[in-house]
Amino acid sequence: MEIRPILSALRHNLTGALLIATQVALTLAIISNSASVIRERLAVSQRDSGVDAESRILTQRPILFSQIDLANLIQTDLDALRAIPGVESVTVTNQVPMGRSGWSSTFATERVPTAPNQSAGLYFDGGRLLETFGLKLVEGRGFRDDEIVNIDPKVQNPPPTGVLLTRRLAEALFPGQSQFVGRVFYQGNTPDSEELRVIGVIERFTTPWAQTGPGNEYAVVFPARYLNPFNHYVVRAAPGAEAQVRKAMEEALEKNEPGRVSNGQYSIQEMRDRRYRGERALAWLLVSVTVFLLGVTASGIVGMASLWVNLRRKQIGVRRALGATRGDIVRYFLTENLIITSAGIAVGVLAAWGLNGVLMSELSVPRLPLDYLLSGVLLMLLLGVVAVLGPALRAAKLSPALATRSV
Repeated sequence: MEIRPILSALRHNLTGALLIATQVALTLAIISNSASVIRERLAVSQRDSGVDAESRILTQRPILFSQIDLANLIQTDLDALRAIPGVESVTVTNQVPMGRSGWSSTFATERVPTAPNQSAGLYFDGGRLLETFGLKLVEGRGFRDDEIVNIDPKVQNPPPTGVLLTRRLAEALFPGQSQFVGRVFYQGNTPDSEELRVIGVIERFTTPWAQTGPGNEYAVVFPARYLNPFNHYVVRAAPGAEAQVRKAMEEALEKNEPGRVSNGQYSIQEMRDRRYRGERALAWLLVSVTVFLLGVTASGIVGMASLWVNLRRKQIGVRRALGATRGDIVRYFLTENLIITSAGIAVGVLAAWGLNGVLMSELSVPRLPLDYLLSGVLLMLLLGVVAVLGPALRAAKLSPALATRSV
């Protein structure tokens, strides 16, 4: 089939062709970047937190406003929670993964203000934190019971020196190393920063904020019960016992100290759902935008092709009278649409890279993968073929007799 007559026809319908090409370009740029963002956001929301059986890890944060012996109350609470049928393990800590608020500190390998430092979540292990959360040690050991100390914020306490840290943080603090137990680092990078020694390395433990970057797994665990009235009690329920443990947990804490106000009771799975609600909402919004744009583009192609069929009824009739087959008519419209779509795709590829550059600099979106862009190109080509096929088939059904009646 000759391309020249098609190009000549397009020059006479340049406005419509430009509109369709622009639609294709914008749609390609947006949907390819949207698909990349959707993948990235869903991957973030499905990251492994390091916590085993998240739905069975229950946490409650009773807040106390009166003065009381906190060390004794915490121990009494832990004993009461351990006695609940269906409870496998109990701990008390200052924060929980994906809880969206918590403590952090900076850590460095030198007591020098200019030394590189890493910000990390700061957890307190009030006893059996590893077992309760189901965390996996990849090197060293956990804390012994006699290493757990009480830290009273009202008095000066010598901080524990032996700590656990996550593998990601260890690799950031000691790049190029593979063994970390026994290594020394500091809480801060000033001359008076406290010295800490690694006694164990946790494979993975998400921070309360669950950041999107590598800092998501930067955490340090101290062997301590921090004596303040805002601690989190965490229990691991046996499979199938979650509901009864929830109720018994609330009743036990209420019985031990009726003056406390509960700040809610959640499983770690529920914490995950709350933390990543925004990521999932954004993903679904982008899915909706993608479907909408594809629908608009397809409708535009169908509408423009149908208009051109109506405007060219005489031309089609003449071609059929001169021997053009139905297949020739269909190929004509498919080729015409392919030219327009290809022009739009060429511009759309450049627009996609440009849009991705803006998103990378402004929103820290990852670079657009080439396979996503290629998939977008193939999708737009397929969309163009499918959208124009209906009008093309209708054009092919026009009778050659139309030309003799109209000319």
